[in-house]
Amino acid sequence: MDVVQITALLLSLAAVFSYINYRYVRLPTTIGLMLISLLVSLALLVLDYTGLAFPANWARSILHRIDFNETLLRGMLSFLLFAGALHVNLGDLARQKWVIAILASVGVLTSTFLVGGFTWWLLGLIGINIDFIYCLLFGALISPTDPIAVLGILKTSGAPKSLETKIAGESLFNDGVGVVIFLALLGIATSGEVSTGEVALLFAEEAIGGVLFGLVIGWIAYRMLATVDKYQVEILLTLALVMGGYALAESIHVSAPIAIVVAGLLIGNHGRTMAMSERTREHLDNFWELVDEILNAVLFVLIGLEVLALSFQGEHLVAALMLIPLVLLARFISVGVPVSLLRKMHPFTPHAVKVLTWGGLRGGISVALALSVPAGAERDVILAITYVVVVFSILVQGLSIGHLLRKTSP
Repeated sequence: MDVVQITALLLSLAAVFSYINYRYVRLPTTIGLMLISLLVSLALLVLDYTGLAFPANWARSILHRIDFNETLLRGMLSFLLFAGALHVNLGDLARQKWVIAILASVGVLTSTFLVGGFTWWLLGLIGINIDFIYCLLFGALISPTDPIAVLGILKTSGAPKSLETKIAGESLFNDGVGVVIFLALLGIATSGEVSTGEVALLFAEEAIGGVLFGLVIGWIAYRMLATVDKYQVEILLTLALVMGGYALAESIHVSAPIAIVVAGLLIGNHGRTMAMSERTREHLDNFWELVDEILNAVLFVLIGLEVLALSFQGEHLVAALMLIPLVLLARFISVGVPVSLLRKMHPFTPHAVKVLTWGGLRGGISVALALSVPAGAERDVILAITYVVVVFSILVQGLSIGHLLRKTSP
């Protein structure tokens, strides 16, 4: 099958699963789609186990043609981040800037080392021996919360506005930080020669460079939008901003996710109100909402189907299930300590740490980063435990965050 046929198949599956979810399952769209595709995958594995191997092998052959890492990180991510940032209020974000900045940087770094330490201890305990640097690598890819999963769930969770801003803001920015940490650790794991100075320079280039680059391209797009009043042209300009800006950011080695988030915030807050007519705003919002829904549907179908392409061993599954509470504990500590310190100067809603911990969902970005680890025994372990943690996060945490919010609301 070629790219067009694979795309047609994924869109068709997303449409059929969306219909089934809407008519019968009635779960939030992203969770419902992933659950249905996961159940279909498990059904194919059962058929494979009973001797009817053709359906599962055919599905695997298609999945092996899809580079999940490239498809998400260099395909879908720019659109999804821009669509998410477009409707985040910059004023609300500015009021929470220090909380978001600390959670997205210090919180991610703290969680990386906590998860890495827990993983190294647990894997050694059950007889899986991998180097500590690979345990840290797992910590780096699983610590950032996924903006795609988080924003999708927040739409229906009913979180208090201030808490929703903290969760959404953290998820939009911590991926850029997490990727920088991941790349630095990956360099150490593969070459063993990355200095502290190189890590600091990488962070400055990627994170700070991403913010500055996002401001520049966002401002250019804003000025262009202000000089036209034709919604078709203005939507094309936002598409060029997203696709061209992301590609250019990667080519000059600054954080493309952070750049697109910053540009999206600029266009969403200033471009939509000061450079667009009411008619253009309506068309722009409808367009990007549709893009967001379609790509989310395809992505979560892919996550559910990806289980067919993974090779699970019993010990890997045991390790993953035992790591789930440890990953949550690391999240609780990395969120709880900064929040406890910030409470003296910044108000927080009751039970904020609990909600931030349970609402810190992991998603496709973690799986994509795990798939980018060089082939080997370490990759098999990391990929298996990452997938199980992500599935638990989306299905269990995603389905229960609304109940937690209702239970903890004053």
